[in-house]
Amino acid sequence: MAKKISKNLTKEPKYEEAANIARQGLALPAKLVTELAEEVARLVVSRIPVRPRQKRKKVKKIDNAVFLDTSAIIDGRIFDVITMGLITGNVVLLESILSELKHIADSQDGVKRERGKKGLSLLDRVKKVRGVRLIVLPDKNGSEEPFEVDEKLIRAAKENKGKIITCDYNLEKKASISGIVAINVHTLATFLKIRAVPGEALHIKILHKGKDSTQGVGYLDDGTMLVVENASDLVGHFVDVIVSRVIQTTAGRILFAKKI
Repeated sequence: MAKKISKNLTKEPKYEEAANIARQGLALPAKLVTELAEEVARLVVSRIPVRPRQKRKKVKKIDNAVFLDTSAIIDGRIFDVITMGLITGNVVLLESILSELKHIADSQDGVKRERGKKGLSLLDRVKKVRGVRLIVLPDKNGSEEPFEVDEKLIRAAKENKGKIITCDYNLEKKASISGIVAINVHTLATFLKIRAVPGEALHIKILHKGKDSTQGVGYLDDGTMLVVENASDLVGHFVDVIVSRVIQTTAGRILFAKKI
C-alpha cells in the first residue's frame, strides 16, 4: 500500500520537483514539506476501509410495570392480591432477583430453602393468571454490574416508570428518595386491618385464656388480638362483646372488650 501511495505522489508535478531537489541533496522548503505531509495523510486516510456504524437497538420500555422484590416474593401475600385481579398488566422480575431467589432455594438452611422454593412456585403460578404478564428482565449491563440488587431494582423501576412492591423498609425508603413509588406489603396489610373503635360491638369466639385468670382471648379476621374481661369460662364459645379500649404496641394493636 505504501509503494502504491508513493507512486501516486510522484506523478504530481510539485512532488516530482521535490524528488529532484531531494536527489540533488538540497533541503526542501518548509512549505513544501508541510504540503507533502498533508497529502500523504489524506491518501492514507482515504484508503482506510470504513466500517458502517451499527445502530444501537432501542430498548423498549415496560410501561406501568410492577417490580417485585425478593422479600415480597418470599412473603407471598402479594400473589393473593395479584390472583384477585387487583394488579394486572406487566409484573417484572429482575434476573438478579431471580438468581437470588434460586440461591435461597438451594440454601443449606431448611427454613430459607423452603421459603425460596415457595417463592419460585408462586412465581410459576402467576404465569397462569389472566391479565398478568410475568417478565424476567435482564440486568442492564449483565449480572456482573457493580451495583447491589436493591440499586438495580430502583434503577430499572425508574427507567421504566414502574412501581416497586417490597417488604423491606429500607428499600421502600431508598425508592421513595429516588422518586419511585414503593408499596410495602406490611403497610398495605395494616391499612386493610379492621378498624375497631371503642364502643363498637363484635361477635367473636374465645379461643384461650388471657394473662389474667379471668380474661378470655379471641382474634379478629386480620389477626388482631381481642381480650375480653370475665370470659375465661367461655373458651370455645362465641360471645357478643363491646370494645372498651384500644392499645397500640410495637407488635400491633390489642383490643380490650366487655361482654354485652
